[in-house]
Amino acid sequence: MELKSISHGYGQNTYHFVFVPKYRWPVFNNEAVKLECKNAFYSTASRYGFNIHCLQIMDDHVHLFVDFKPNYSVSKVVQLFKGCSAHQILNNFTWVRKWYKRGHFWSAGKFFRSVGNVTADTIQNYIEQSQGSWSSKDTKTIYRQQHQTKLYV
Repeated sequence: MELKSISHGYGQNTYHFVFVPKYRWPVFNNEAVKLECKNAFYSTASRYGFNIHCLQIMDDHVHLFVDFKPNYSVSKVVQLFKGCSAHQILNNFTWVRKWYKRGHFWSAGKFFRSVGNVTADTIQNYIEQSQGSWSSKDTKTIYRQQHQTKLYV
């Protein structure tokens, strides 16, 4: 990841997000729903000028590694990704709507981490290697800081 020069600023706005469907139901074990979610995320990124570096959709959660312009807040980016994808999934799969009777596809929470305290390669490797059982992985060693991002002005 490179630092970018933006009007009156210089920096990097790259985040690792994790989103969980409500009740942590394994809705993404259905390949059609998984593909629809992936398409919705890439469509949202294209529409708002975000850059998705890595996307991993597990059965019951989603990892997203994305950078965006500094005129967007973290909460706004989460709102756009979760809102657009939920709308698309609930409209295209009526059986999913029966699971989520009140129309809320995603849980209210979110995980986010700036890339500033770990390297981008560490997060990308973490997302790509997170296919197996969570109990067998030591997340503390995965996230251990390797290099500090330096700001050159």
